[in-house]
Amino acid sequence: MEIPGVLPETIEFLTTWRYDRMIEKHEGPEDWVATFHWGGAGVFEYEGVRLLLPQTPDRIPNISVLRWFPSADGTTITVFLKDTSLAEYFPADDQWYWAGFVAICERVPTEPLYVAIFYHEWYMVDNQNPDPKTVEYLLKYANE
Repeated sequence: MEIPGVLPETIEFLTTWRYDRMIEKHEGPEDWVATFHWGGAGVFEYEGVRLLLPQTPDRIPNISVLRWFPSADGTTITVFLKDTSLAEYFPADDQWYWAGFVAICERVPTEPLYVAIFYHEWYMVDNQNPDPKTVEYLLKYANE
């Protein structure tokens, strides 16, 4: 298995790693060796930091960061992502429902790369900057 931008020894090292996953109501745990075998891994880069995610390489360009939280010691990163790969199938107003993901990634010792150990769908909740349509909807039903 080859993944552009990832050292062969890192891929070999990760064949013993697993990650927790919940996508479309299908729960993990998953193992990276199967993910590699089926071509479901891609490297996402943000601010010079590389994350190996259980997403096919064709989806990686459609992913953007909503929230980014590196740990104080640099060993893990928690990141909230938006993946618009399925935009042609869903209305833009419903992205909060289908485009959100959360990943917790752990740094590997073989190279400067973080690998997902947790990858779940996430309803894109933004309580600091709520969507006006969502607020209107919630207030309408809260007052009934």
